[in-house]
Amino acid sequence: MNRPVDLAGVGIGPFNLSLAALAVRVPDLEAVFFDRRPEFRWHPGLLIEGTTLQVPFLADLVSLADPTSELSFLNYLRAKDRLFPFYFSERFHIPRAEYDDYCRWASERLPSCRFGRTVADVRWNTGEQAFSLSFEEGEPVLARNVVLGVGTSPRVPEALRHLADDPGVLAVHSADYLDAREELLAAPSVTVLGSGQSGAEVFLDLLRARPHGLRWLSRTRSFAPMEYSKLGLEQFTPDYTDYFHGLPEPVRDRLVPSQWQLYKGIDAETIAAIHDELYELSIGGAWPSVTLTPGVEVVGAGYADGGIELRVRHPEQGSAATVHTGAVVAATGYTETLAPFTGDCARDGSGRPVIGRDHRLALPPEVTGSLFVQNAERHTHGVGAPDLGLAAWRSARILNAISGRTVYPLPERTAFTTFGLEGS
Repeated sequence: MNRPVDLAGVGIGPFNLSLAALAVRVPDLEAVFFDRRPEFRWHPGLLIEGTTLQVPFLADLVSLADPTSELSFLNYLRAKDRLFPFYFSERFHIPRAEYDDYCRWASERLPSCRFGRTVADVRWNTGEQAFSLSFEEGEPVLARNVVLGVGTSPRVPEALRHLADDPGVLAVHSADYLDAREELLAAPSVTVLGSGQSGAEVFLDLLRARPHGLRWLSRTRSFAPMEYSKLGLEQFTPDYTDYFHGLPEPVRDRLVPSQWQLYKGIDAETIAAIHDELYELSIGGAWPSVTLTPGVEVVGAGYADGGIELRVRHPEQGSAATVHTGAVVAATGYTETLAPFTGDCARDGSGRPVIGRDHRLALPPEVTGSLFVQNAERHTHGVGAPDLGLAAWRSARILNAISGRTVYPLPERTAFTTFGLEGS
C-alpha cells in the first residue's frame, strides 16, 4: 500500500478479532488485520472433548460493547439454525470447540482479516509518519495506528527447556497436548506439571483414558478452586481495571501473585470430576496408581533409562526427591510479548513496557502514531488483561481512542464494589 491505513492489527486471536468485528461499524475507519495462520484457530492443542469456556457466552467478540452486532454469538447460533437447541440446553458456559467455531465463523465474515500473512517487523517510519509493517511475503503496509494482538507464547520452566527442545523426548507444553496425546497414552508413565485449569483438564483426560502411571505435581500449596463468587468476579470489570492501573507499580506487583485463584485456579466442576474418577478407581479397596502432590517445584531435569528424571523440592517440608517418568506435560502458563514490534518504548522499574489506561504503549515523542497492545498488560491492567470477558470493552476503548471521539459509549460504572476510597 502506498498510503497508510488507519489501523493495522498484528495477530488475529479473539482480542484482535473482537477489534476487527467492532471496527466494522466505525465510519471512515480503514482497518486491516494480519495473521500467519491459514485460518482462525483458538488453542487447538487444548480443545479437549467436554471442556468449556470459563466465562459466560456473553463474553463473545462484541456483545458487551454492542449487543446489536451481527457478529454476536447469538447471531452465530441463528445462522447455524441452532438457537432452539441452545435455548433448551440451558448453557451459560459453552464448549471450547463451539467458541473456536464461532470465532472462525466471524473471521470469515470480516474482509479486514487477512490470514496467511506473517508480520516480520513493526517499526516507526519517520519519513512516512506511519508505522511500517514488513512481511515474510509480500509488500510492506503502512498504518497510522497498530494494535499488537499476537497472544502469548507457551512458557516452559528453565529446568525443562532442553528436554522440550529435544524432539526425541516426550516433554511437551499443554498447548500441544492433543498433538501428543496418542504418544502420551502409550507412555509407561506421565507427569503433569501445573495446577491451573489447563493442567487439571489434561490430567483428567489422561486419567479417564489411562488410569495408571499418572503423576500430577504443582508448585501451589493445594489443588485449589478458582474464585467464582459474584462479587469476587468484579475484579474482572473495567472498574477494577481502572483502579488497578492507578496503583503504584510496587503495589500492582504484589497484588497480581496474591490473586492467583482468579486466574490460576481450577473450576469446581473439573475438581469434582477428577475426584469422582479417583473414587471410582478406588472401589474394592485398591488405591489408584496415581499420585497428586502439591507444594513441589521442579529444580532440575535430565535423561534417565530411556525416560525423564525430574529433581523436585518440597520447600515446606524441606525435602527433595527424584521422580522418574516416561513423559512430561508442562501446563506452566504463557509469556506475554510485544513481538514483532522492535522499536523503543518507555519501561517501568522492572524493565516492562509502560502501557497507558487506554492500552496505548508509551512511545518516544517523535512517534506521532499510536501502538496499542492486547493481552500484554497484566502488569499495568491486572488479572483481567487475558480475560475474554473484557475483550469487547477493551476493543471499544481502543477504537474510541483511535477515533478521537466516542464511537462506542461505555458504561461509567460496571461493578457494585467500590475499589479504593472515593475521591482518592
